Amino acid sequence: MNSKIETEKIISFLQNILKRTGLKDIVLGWSGGIDSTLCLFLLVRAMPNENIHVLHLPYIYSSINELTNSDINGLKVHEINIKKSVDTLWKTVNPSDSVGENGKVRLGNIMARVRMITLFDFAKKVNGLVCGTENKSEHLLGYFTRYGDGASDIEPIQHLFKTQVFELAKYLGVPDTIIKKSPSANLWDGQTDEGEFGFTYEEADEVLSELREYKGIVKEYKGKVREKIMERVKKNKFKREVPYTL
Repeated sequence: MNSKIETEKIISFLQNILKRTGLKDIVLGWSGGIDSTLCLFLLVRAMPNENIHVLHLPYIYSSINELTNSDINGLKVHEINIKKSVDTLWKTVNPSDSVGENGKVRLGNIMARVRMITLFDFAKKVNGLVCGTENKSEHLLGYFTRYGDGASDIEPIQHLFKTQVFELAKYLGVPDTIIKKSPSANLWDGQTDEGEFGFTYEEADEVLSELREYKGIVKEYKGKVREKIMERVKKNKFKREVPYTL
């Protein structure tokens, strides 16, 4: 990947979407991770800072200092803790259930959907678009919540594998403290993407890059890691196809 050309291509894409829609503002959910930070660094190169609205929506732990201490100035940053909303919704839907081990993923899905409700409501308030932060690796692996972090108006980096996200982030000067973080959806304490997968993004991208996108496998894959990656792709294929219609 030529990082300079890729940056110019994404910036042009963002500017063209704003021109096409006639809207001036974009709302971004910033998690403290590399994907949302890269999207933010691209947004500040594509449009005026005063039209970028950054929402940090922690469930427990806040990372807001990592953003406010960065060299990006003039941004409209809002921190909204979603714990009360998420816990209330869980208790309303599951009045007799404790979260427990089996409920962690369900609670995480509620977090993702509460965040997206908040982002879209804020976008309505400022008459703007919601910027998604999904990358290609997550998309192919099905590592997203339907109508949660998988919902957006615009996706600047969904065409980039995770390893390319790291490459572009380094090129654009994303702080090392963020680049070196273990990728995590922050769904529960100690949760990491690669810990859930049982393989690394580097391993995944090696296999995913050899796929005919969305259509299957180019060749037979052997070895436990490759089998695990392909099993996850197949298992979550439906996520990229819903809603099913006539």
